[in-house]
Amino acid sequence: MDLKELRQMTGAELSEKAKQLTQELFNLRFQLGTGRLENPMQIRKTKRTIARVKTVLREAERAERKSGS
Repeated sequence: MDLKELRQMTGAELSEKAKQLTQELFNLRFQLGTGRLENPMQIRKTKRTIARVKTVLREAERAERKSGS
């Protein structure tokens, strides 16, 4: 998921996406522990995507707070 797509989402959609990705990360870590994970790089990609979502969410919050002041 690229940054343009994330910036077009609403705050609620971003929060939901972050929840989904966190659950996916949990599942990937579980698979890694049981030896069933085929691509360990998927964990890294998921963590970075979570960081992107949280960054865009934070930017939106700051912009809203700045315009509301």
